[in-house]
Amino acid sequence: MPRYALKIEYHGGPFAGWQRQAEHASVQGALEEALAWLEREVPSIAAAGRTDAGVHALGQVAHCDLTHDWDPFRLSQAVNYHLKPLPVAVVGAAMVDEGFHARFSAVERRYRYRIICRRAPLTFDKGLAWRVQQPLDAAAMQAGAGFLVGHHDFTTFRASQCQARSPVKTVDAVTVAAQGDEISVSVRARSFLHNQVRSFVGTLERVGAGKWAPERVGEVLQACDRAACGPVAPPDGLYLTGVGYEVDPFGG
Repeated sequence: MPRYALKIEYHGGPFAGWQRQAEHASVQGALEEALAWLEREVPSIAAAGRTDAGVHALGQVAHCDLTHDWDPFRLSQAVNYHLKPLPVAVVGAAMVDEGFHARFSAVERRYRYRIICRRAPLTFDKGLAWRVQQPLDAAAMQAGAGFLVGHHDFTTFRASQCQARSPVKTVDAVTVAAQGDEISVSVRARSFLHNQVRSFVGTLERVGAGKWAPERVGEVLQACDRAACGPVAPPDGLYLTGVGYEVDPFGG
């Protein structure tokens, strides 16, 4: 069966997350229903990351096995037609080797979290960013973020329901950038624990607000205690921006 990689973007607001659920709308379910219009017996599709309810994606990657040889562009157009009017779109498609796996072949995942600092409610960005009502010190947040880079036991930043075998991960980069009233936190690693990025952001927000010194981030990391973590940031501001592979299936 020909295997296809799909690059997908979606607004996570209407969905209970990526993973298919019996009683709630999911991104996986929406895509599988769209594919079923093209081929009746489409096996379950697999994604690079199972985003939570309310989390968005600009560069999610999934793969599917089909019985027909589809032109990748025509496949993406046909799937998008059957996804309407849901806020999900296939922005790229490619035929890949049968050994390609969207999750297990990935060597890097990239997330970005958006914070908007203002007292007024969000209008255009409602549901797409975390509104924080006080200014945040991006430089202090970057100083705190430095403690999160490297190979560590991230128990402090791991959700209690996380199913990963080990809390030990390697974080390659955490970058804090400010532009106007928006602060973005970008994180890059091969893999992540459940709620790890949102836990990072909630902790760094405490630093940016002047409630914690940057050095405290290192202390809570070393504590290996979930209770030491700052508040978990809401899902609205989190985006899966990209997935890296040894060979980019989309030719980028």
